[in-house]
Formats: sequence, C-alpha cells, structure tokens
Amino acid sequence: MRGGCIFHTFTPTIFVNCYPQHRIPILMTQITQLITTIKQRLKSAGMTYRDVAQALDLSEPSVKRLLASGRLTVERLAQLSDLLGLTMAQLLQEAESSAPRLQMLEREQEAQLVSDQTLLLVAVCALNHWSLEDILSAYCVSKAECIKHLLVLERMGLADLKPGNRIRLLVARDFDWLPNGPIRQFFLRQGLPDFMRSPFEAPDETLDFAHGMLTKTAYAQLQVEMHRLRSKLAALHNESLTAPLSEKRGTALLLALRVWEPLAFRKLKRS
Repeated sequence: MRGGCIFHTFTPTIFVNCYPQHRIPILMTQITQLITTIKQRLKSAGMTYRDVAQALDLSEPSVKRLLASGRLTVERLAQLSDLLGLTMAQLLQEAESSAPRLQMLEREQEAQLVSDQTLLLVAVCALNHWSLEDILSAYCVSKAECIKHLLVLERMGLADLKPGNRIRLLVARDFDWLPNGPIRQFFLRQGLPDFMRSPFEAPDETLDFAHGMLTKTAYAQLQVEMHRLRSKLAALHNESLTAPLSEKRGTALLLALRVWEPLAFRKLKRS
C-alpha cells in the first residue's frame, strides 16, 4: 500500500497581526517555514539585516526581533516581499512548497489509523489525492465525520485542511508505511486474503506465478526489476492525478519474492 469546514478546533493557530477584521490564520509550523524562507531569500540576495532595517525604516535589532518572533503584520510582510522582488502571495506559496514533507508515520500513529477503519479509509483517499467531495460521493461517510478524520490527519502531519475544505497533502514523494508496522500487518491480516480471494478470471485481472533456480547474482537482478516495476506504478499513478476520479480505478499490484519451496517438499528433505 502506498502512496478535506469545521473551525480548526484542535490545531494550534496563530495569526499574522493586522487589523482585527483582516486577520490571516497561519499555523505555527507555517510561520516558522515562512521566516526560514525569508531568511534564505535575503541570504541568496546578499542582503543583511542592516539592509532590511534601512528598507523598513527600523533599527537592526528590531529587524532581528521581528524575524525571531514571527510577529509580522501584513504591512511588514508586504514590505519584505517587495524587498525580495516577490508578491506576498508568491512568498507565501514559496514558503509552503519548501516545507519539509513527512516520509513516514510513527508506529503509534499507524496503530491509530488501523484502529478506526473509517479514519483509515479517509487517510488512504487523501493520500490518493481525493477531494472531500470525492470521498462523500463514494462512501457512506457524513461530511462532519469526514472533516473530523481529516483534522486527525492534520495533527499527524499527513495533510492540511485548507479553506473551502481543500486537502493539501504534506507527505514526501517517497512516503511509505513502516516496515512490519501496523499498516503492513493490517494488510497481511485483512487486505491480502481479500485480494487473493479473486479467481483472477476477469479480462483486466492477472495472476502469474513462476519458479526457477537462481544464483545470488540472478536473484539480485530480479529484485532490481521488481523495484523498477513498483516505481513504474508510482509514475503512472502520478500521471493519472489530473484525470477525473470517474476515469480512474483503484489498482493493486502485489509483488512478492523469496527463496522458497513448497511445504510438502520441505517435509521430504533429508535432515
């Protein structure tokens, strides 16, 4: 297995300070990334805090405190953006796109996912770039329940629930489940038996089994080919992201390789 508004009650939120009627909600981690992006941009432009102080009509210590605290007004943010040759929207977008991405969950988080099958469903849908509307139209899940689960995923760092119930994934391209973790154990217990229950007789189903006697070198080459096939599936998945959901189908590819002989044969082995 690889790889959605209620008010954000559970997520710590701070605000870019400006006029009360125009507050812009920004998560604490987003503020940190925004300040990091500003500092990186200043460094790339060869600009010092003294240069910023002169441009913003502030003292140099005030600039240091401003960037250390993260308490930026919209006016200050606009001034910094202009100083860097960007619009404020471009600066915010750059900060968002450069944020570190999650590569793997903690074991406790995976255990939380498998403890609630609806939560696991929402997580898998989100990781496959489904929208909130897609989930609601395909499954018997209420909007409130779906949002509740998306907020759980937000606290895990898997996804961010944006205005208008848009789901923004926060995972790296190579995100994967823990080896022998709760998700993979869940798949072995429930997913694999269900997957293999098919006779694989439909025109678009395939089940092949092959056995051979290989040297260690040949075995290693076969492992490389299997990794390539898995990467190909991931590439085709990415190519299909922009297609409407109605044109896509959940597709599972099972790859398994091990040194093995049937149990009946092993029982006849000489000790």
